[in-house]
Amino acid sequence: MYALVDAVAFYASAEKVFDPAIRSKPVVVLTNNDGCVCAVCPIARKLNIPKFGPYFKVKQLLEQNNVVVRSSNYELYANLSDRMMSVIGRFCDTQHVYSIDESFLHFNGYQPLINDWQAYGQLIRRTVWRETKLPVGVGFGPTPTLAKAANHAAKKLTGFNGVAVIDDEVSRRTILQRMHCQDVWGVGKRLAKKLALMDIHTAWQLAEQSPKTIRRQFSVVLERTINELNGITCLNWDDVRQDKQAIFSTRSFGQRLCDPDAVKTALINHASVVAQKLRAQQSLTHRIYIFAASSSHEHAFYKKSVMHQFDPPTNDTRVMANAVSKSFEQIYQPGIRFYKCGVGALELSLQQFQQHHLFDKQTDNPQLMSCLDAINHRYGKGMLSVASSQLNDHWHMNRAFLSPQYTTRWRDIPKIQC
Repeated sequence: MYALVDAVAFYASAEKVFDPAIRSKPVVVLTNNDGCVCAVCPIARKLNIPKFGPYFKVKQLLEQNNVVVRSSNYELYANLSDRMMSVIGRFCDTQHVYSIDESFLHFNGYQPLINDWQAYGQLIRRTVWRETKLPVGVGFGPTPTLAKAANHAAKKLTGFNGVAVIDDEVSRRTILQRMHCQDVWGVGKRLAKKLALMDIHTAWQLAEQSPKTIRRQFSVVLERTINELNGITCLNWDDVRQDKQAIFSTRSFGQRLCDPDAVKTALINHASVVAQKLRAQQSLTHRIYIFAASSSHEHAFYKKSVMHQFDPPTNDTRVMANAVSKSFEQIYQPGIRFYKCGVGALELSLQQFQQHHLFDKQTDNPQLMSCLDAINHRYGKGMLSVASSQLNDHWHMNRAFLSPQYTTRWRDIPKIQC
């Protein structure tokens, strides 16, 4: 048996943990630079607030209904996610953290203390709420996909009190018949439209299709999904995850920038992020793509990119930052109001299989980079960085509705007056 434990509107729920005054109020959370609505709590959902819509379009609606607006507080969310996953992990000996708010449990030879999946799910919910104040839904099924479907039923379908169990043919049919195709894990809206042309609208209709036929018409992934919907496990958490073939770091600015120092600082910071990710998967890059652009809504759109070649390949932050500095003059143009920039690592190769030439000029310092990563891992992201990435902070995200970082910043620690 598998279980999927998923937080309800995680970002919005996280905002309520240390602020009891807004727990009974509608809350929405915005994306980077307060651009779009990315999380809507169940109370706000009743107001039909569109998710992923631009904030400026719903601003008046939110004000009319006294909706609490928050900027994305990633530091708080990451810390609360760690706490939640730690609690969930106590209920099973095999846990797979799927995302910041989702965790799979695999009960293979593990016997829960309560021999009732429904009651066990309620115990998980009560424990997570008591220790983290985060509401979760729990779904049980014989495969990961069916556990995901049960979790959807627990949170979205009527008749379930936060827990759903698929443990026989009746429960499987009942839940899948009430689910739309696009709600099935791995299907999505675009694929659901193609399936609708074949008169396949519900998860149950999809489960009744021939896996081999679907594989020929679509892909092996959808074939596995159909098998999983029919109780045949195809996913294995022990499978080795493939390394990324390209690594990018991009972001729009909190405000339009004309200052060359600010734009260069942003690009070097992106290069630092890419270098750290390369080292994390033990890869080297042979070339990086560097770009900066104005907004497409500007009177005259501007975008300039440069490709920088490394020989030998590198993952050293200093080397990549130096490459950005050398290429910057080709990108920057006075008078342009820059809106977005980024750096991407291309042509990646594994560090352990790198063959150096006899006369290669080695510019990397693996020991120094290892020390840099160790310090940042222990004391927090960005604690230690190259100086050129901290010259100017005008390019940072606009987070006008940011809540305190209760668990990661000393001055924001909650104070209780006795």
